Amino acid sequence: MIETLESTQVSPETLQTIDAYWRAANYLSVGQIYLSDNPLLKRPLRIEDVKKMLLGHWGTTPGQNFIYAHLNRTIKQNDLNMIYVSGPGHGGPAVVANTYLEGSYSEIYPHISQDEAGMRKLFVQFSFPGGIPSHASPECPGSIHEGGELGYSLSHSFGAVFDNPDLIVACVVGDGEAETGPLATAWHSNKFLNPATDGAVLPILHLNGFKIANPTILARIDHEELEQLMRGYGWTPIFVEGEDPMKMHAAMAEALDVAIEQIRSIQQNARETGDTSRPRWPMIVLRSPKGWTGPKFVDGVRNEGTFHSHQVPLSDPDKCPEHLKQIEQWLRSYRPEELFDENGRLRQEIADLAPTGDRRMGANPHANGGRLLRRLKMPDFRDYAVEITQRGCRGIGDTHVTGKFIRDIVQLNEEHKNFRIFGPDETISNGLEAVFDVTRRQWNAAIVEDDESLAPTGRVLEMLSEHQCEGWLEGYLLTGRHGLFNCYEAFVHIVDSMFNQHAKWLKVTSELPWRHKIASLNYLLASHVWRQDHNGFTHQDPGFLDVVVNKKAEIVRVYLPPDANCLLSVMDHCLRSQHYVNVVVAGKHPSPQWLTMDEAAEHCAKGIGIWNWAGNESSSDPDVVMACCGDVPTLETLAAVSILREHLPDLTIRVVNVVDLMRLQPKSEHPHGLSDPDFDDLFTKNKHVIFAFHAYPWLVHRLTYRRTNHANIHVRGYKEEGTITTPFDMTVLNDLDRFHLVMDVIDRLPETGERGQHLKALMQEKLVEHRRYINQNGQDMPEVRDWEWSAGS
Repeated sequence: MIETLESTQVSPETLQTIDAYWRAANYLSVGQIYLSDNPLLKRPLRIEDVKKMLLGHWGTTPGQNFIYAHLNRTIKQNDLNMIYVSGPGHGGPAVVANTYLEGSYSEIYPHISQDEAGMRKLFVQFSFPGGIPSHASPECPGSIHEGGELGYSLSHSFGAVFDNPDLIVACVVGDGEAETGPLATAWHSNKFLNPATDGAVLPILHLNGFKIANPTILARIDHEELEQLMRGYGWTPIFVEGEDPMKMHAAMAEALDVAIEQIRSIQQNARETGDTSRPRWPMIVLRSPKGWTGPKFVDGVRNEGTFHSHQVPLSDPDKCPEHLKQIEQWLRSYRPEELFDENGRLRQEIADLAPTGDRRMGANPHANGGRLLRRLKMPDFRDYAVEITQRGCRGIGDTHVTGKFIRDIVQLNEEHKNFRIFGPDETISNGLEAVFDVTRRQWNAAIVEDDESLAPTGRVLEMLSEHQCEGWLEGYLLTGRHGLFNCYEAFVHIVDSMFNQHAKWLKVTSELPWRHKIASLNYLLASHVWRQDHNGFTHQDPGFLDVVVNKKAEIVRVYLPPDANCLLSVMDHCLRSQHYVNVVVAGKHPSPQWLTMDEAAEHCAKGIGIWNWAGNESSSDPDVVMACCGDVPTLETLAAVSILREHLPDLTIRVVNVVDLMRLQPKSEHPHGLSDPDFDDLFTKNKHVIFAFHAYPWLVHRLTYRRTNHANIHVRGYKEEGTITTPFDMTVLNDLDRFHLVMDVIDRLPETGERGQHLKALMQEKLVEHRRYINQNGQDMPEVRDWEWSAGS
């Protein structure tokens, strides 16, 4: 344990300066929570100086101010390239206060000037209508991690340092946050870090003892158990514990000096000798009181060092004069007259503690990653085209084709090392095995003789935790690089909340002119609902699309390419794009191929279109529209069309295929949406539309409910029916199969008459035959397995 003044080489004068800087940050933090006027307390505090609504979180703030002040000293002393990630993200007062003190805040927001008038505006805007949120939000310079992202700080930090050999991320992990599953798993990220080619993460586990209303686990286990836990995770913990400010300053200064020396020693050894064996990276455990330096008691109840300090310790000064008095005493305890001059500027001898220019954590380019973004070098996706010898010819599996395209993206960008593939142990399973022709999985734990595709350096990162893969990729993107997350469709739900927060980040930053655009977050969802027959019901869930569509229209995009050439076109577009979340759903099993590359590129550019070669309509409106979205729905729709055209040749059919799901929305609702006239041209104003959809049927209804012909749109999709069965039976169980689609057309069109009823009876017989066959043989009927497209006769 390091906690005495004598243990540090930092001079007493420097420690006094750090303490003054800390007091200044604490003063500004309390001011943000409470004050609307009288920012320098030039007169006694009055009730009208206090905000009417008191919002914010004090408990974690003084500890984060303490850390930030010490990081400033070590950045400047060692000329470090460092950014700050606030895991206890509701410590917004701390990150705002510190970026204000270092000057980066006022450079971005000149009206929040470094004087008395600017300080007043700084205070008023906090948690105030039209102002800023109370957490480490996108509006705060230096932030890459939102206050709502509890549990992801360490994952984001590691994502930030991959391929950034000179970067150090100081990641403050709250002890409440440490109880989340993602954070508990994220400690293992050190097994994936290459000390020669990657940067370093310095975790600072902040034990202040309490969450909102309960103690934290890691603060209530003894020192030995906590040390063994961290060592078991592979870290070397350095403990800083206490509450006496000057002793704690000395201890923290020493801890940081030791940690930075260890990091530099590890990196120097790896980079000079080539030894990339896994080191034990340092981490700091900081134990300090929650609400440190705040009111010790409020209304006779202990506050400092308890959960009562979590938010606003003195919450009703308008009703309790004693609270108003305590607020003033609290603010004056920081001795603001020693910290700020008459005009409200931080005194120069204190301000000099902070680094300057881009070395300030609020101004570091890595925390505004779009500043560093370099476009990917991309091969021509047309070079990977599947040759279409005839409509419906069998392909090897769409993602297997795209895997070769992604392989060459990896190779083309090897020099700049700005593209990675992330996935939970599914890169091969999802059909992207070709990437291992040119790279390996990055892995810095032990490697044994029979291991395959593992190496200290590689462009693929796999860990059986969707949380880590998502968090790593987000951190990688936020610091100016590109990536792809491949995942089983059903289990991408694990990161629903992470997707939500990233989409919100993109939405907010798109409205901040100083925030540069970053590369899009790209999901490739394979092993999808319709081909999880061998895994069964638990692996069948296409509902991530519903979650995605909830987000702002200018941010989200959803693509369901029907074949390999369309998938190539879509992936090329997504990987080139910026500031979106792109979700691509594609199959990995052998499947029919429909469009030539030229046709696919044109079709994907439009996002939706009529497949004239599949239908038989004349110049007038068809009798029925057969619409499809997704690879299996497209197959079943075309199989149904071939049956209808053979048995009911007088029936005129239009086939509409949807690649870009958002084309279904009105143009007023989504940038990709079709105008009402264009939608009516495709789907008609009054004809029945039989729509075979990849996911839950109500999503199509939700997107089209305002359309003229919505009442005639009949959607078939996944309806929570599934088991261990055959691929085709999955569609039968959910009424998405060709036989049900044909019967649906007949039921909607009584004009098909006796021929229609005869065909319906035939379809019912086929369903009975199907059930009997699979129960006896364990596979689909030959006419299903070997089906080939025919336009009928």
